[in-house]
Amino acid sequence: MAIDHRTALTRHGAGITTSAEKLLAVLRIATGLLFLWAFLDKAFGWGYATTSANAWVNGGSPAKAYLDQISAGPFTDTLQSWGGTWWADWLFMIGLLGIGVAVLLGIGLRISAVTGSVMLLLMWVAEWPLARTTPSGEPTHSTNPIIEYHVIYALALIVLAACYAGNTWGIGRWWAQLTGTRWLV
Repeated sequence: MAIDHRTALTRHGAGITTSAEKLLAVLRIATGLLFLWAFLDKAFGWGYATTSANAWVNGGSPAKAYLDQISAGPFTDTLQSWGGTWWADWLFMIGLLGIGVAVLLGIGLRISAVTGSVMLLLMWVAEWPLARTTPSGEPTHSTNPIIEYHVIYALALIVLAACYAGNTWGIGRWWAQLTGTRWLV
């Protein structure tokens, strides 16, 4: 049985305004489009992060393209060895597509928050913002070793799930009734 988010928030002594619901919906849609855009650009090579020649549909490896850029951190060798493997490409692309579509539509936000946070944590580890320099001594240009964009995106996913952001301008309420469980909301 789905619980109305206003009832759940009020029960815990908090309230959420209509304006806040709409702002969370905007954040949800933007975050979903962020993941979906990354998938589409890597799949079809629209020339932003991925050239047409390196597109997944043209035989390119999205995971390799990302992991080859790694230049610092204790997991560099391991992560670079994953680049170009079929399973890394498929997991990366399925993750980007699934998280993007789910967040955009406002369904499965809790699962998306977990899986998206794991993906973003792995990307944080890959970029290793704790390092100030690469092994060759060049600066990494890390602006903040802890709170950087992967962490902010993960926090956004968690907040969206916790606030039932799929119920405003999304199909979260319908999805909850269809699935009959709050975990999949």
